[in-house]
Amino acid sequence: MSKVAVLGAGSWGTAFSMVLADGGNDVSIWARREEVADAINERRENSDYLPGLELPRSVTATHDPERALSGADVVVLAVPSQSLRTNLPPFVPFLEPNAVLVSLMKGIELGTLQRMSEVIHEVADVDPGRIAVVSGPNLAKEIARREPAASVVACADEDVATMLQKRCHSPAFRPYTSVDVLGCELGGAYKNVVALCVGMAVGLGFGDNTTASLITRGLAETARLAMRLGANPLTLMGLAGLGDLVATCSSPLSRNRTFGEKLGLGMTVDEVYASTRQVAEGAKSCASIRALAEKAGIDAPIAEHVDEVVAGRMTTSEMMTAFISRDPKAEID
Repeated sequence: MSKVAVLGAGSWGTAFSMVLADGGNDVSIWARREEVADAINERRENSDYLPGLELPRSVTATHDPERALSGADVVVLAVPSQSLRTNLPPFVPFLEPNAVLVSLMKGIELGTLQRMSEVIHEVADVDPGRIAVVSGPNLAKEIARREPAASVVACADEDVATMLQKRCHSPAFRPYTSVDVLGCELGGAYKNVVALCVGMAVGLGFGDNTTASLITRGLAETARLAMRLGANPLTLMGLAGLGDLVATCSSPLSRNRTFGEKLGLGMTVDEVYASTRQVAEGAKSCASIRALAEKAGIDAPIAEHVDEVVAGRMTTSEMMTAFISRDPKAEID
């Protein structure tokens, strides 16, 4: 078997490790906390994030970065997006020559406004042809339960994307290839912000008409920015765009929708953070996505208003009123 290192033992990193194991890979998970690694090795379970689900025997874990990365020709990064720049440098000296780095992260870095593949390129000094992203409607718990799902593996080098496609194709997971890394990353990052907004609407008591309207306008907003930056518009209509958006906005398993719902119910941002150990990437990335849209000259009312709510400058009720009060215009502009 070929070895894959997965850096990050959260719910998505662990679930994707199962996909890789089912695809025939030997998987080594690096866990930040040694007790999590011990639990995976001894009990075959990540009880902190995926309790009750047995991990394959070909998945092992370690707290030692060098041990995790030794012999791995594919390295999967599954850490919170806003901490990637600080988390990655200690691993770089242990990367195998020509190893392919795969991002599972969905966010835009605050300050630099860089996508995760751009941060990897800059920090690890790896050629973009060796950096890939996986994005699609992939809720971690459903993936870990081996419910059928599809996703996109995107890389500037199509041969690398095809190689990764084969490595993570399993009886329950169907990957498609793409060379549109930009479109996949923007779709993955933006949908978290839209899901926050949808969650707020649900928390306020609104129904399907409202949520469907927000999802649709969120897709339009995402596509405007992606196309302005050079993405293929068809990417946003596929799994990494519409597919991921629908899953994240519709499911109670979505941490971003749940985060927004709690805000709509009246909790503060600090109270929501205190109530969960999971990271809602949309709450971290809404400011950077708003800034990226402003830099590109794109009208982005959802990103703008969600950022206002998360920053405490607007209530969820004021946000919904502001959406309806905007000047009417043609749907296609």
